[in-house]
Amino acid sequence: MELPPDIRASGPRIAMLPVLRLGNPPKFTSEHTDCVAVEEPLEIRLHGRPAAVLMRTPGGPAEDRELILGFLFCEGVITLASQVLEIERLENVETCQQVAGMTGTTVDVRLDSPSRGRGIERFFYSTSSCGACGKRSIDSLEVKGTGVGNGPIVTSGMLLQVLEDSRHQQALFTLTGGVHSSGLYTRAGARVELREDVGRHNALDKVIGARLIADCIPLANHILAISGRVGYEIIQKAAVAGIPLIVAVGAPTSLAVNLAAIHGITLAGFARAGTMNVYTHPQRIAT
Repeated sequence: MELPPDIRASGPRIAMLPVLRLGNPPKFTSEHTDCVAVEEPLEIRLHGRPAAVLMRTPGGPAEDRELILGFLFCEGVITLASQVLEIERLENVETCQQVAGMTGTTVDVRLDSPSRGRGIERFFYSTSSCGACGKRSIDSLEVKGTGVGNGPIVTSGMLLQVLEDSRHQQALFTLTGGVHSSGLYTRAGARVELREDVGRHNALDKVIGARLIADCIPLANHILAISGRVGYEIIQKAAVAGIPLIVAVGAPTSLAVNLAAIHGITLAGFARAGTMNVYTHPQRIAT
């Protein structure tokens, strides 16, 4: 199968694997290959100290940089991209190397102050399905967003429009069916950033990292489009980045709804077929 140029050029995001396809009536064949989204560990060290292992879709050095910056920003380690002086890829380190069939990437991040990262509490492993894994206590789950302000007022049609646009931009999902996307849009519906990853929280970290690099945080007048469900980790990151409005194809969790209400975020879910459920702060959606 010939892959689109943007997929080929962005790193090892797809694996072509042999499959046995079951037909109707049942019949196996081994003459097929399937596009499968790659999931690999990224170990982040801060000044040589292990800090986190993120299970993510690799996208090359540029996308990994977005992910790292977005992650560190949402964890409160940095507030500016300039506080990250260097991200060095470490070669020949004995970590994530052929463990249970995995190969991984290890990077050492040097900050403007070696003490800046000492408060990070995630010295553990974060799965692609959970953005809260590795937190050490319930207290460490506290969301420390500074508030999202008034935010834009948009129509429900605009929210459906940005979701539709994001759906058409998901090249990796189209090929594999195995990734999520986070798309950032202006109040007028113009796409600003869109990233895909096996972890929905990773995709959002990449978007936030890209905006941090562009020195465009907070994101006070933007809409966030989520391809799946909305859990704690999406609201936590949106609150830190100052995103006031989230629309998702899937359902939110009860904790996501509660946190969105507390932090002033408009949260709409089950947005499909011309309808949606608005769970919090509906004043931003014109009817």
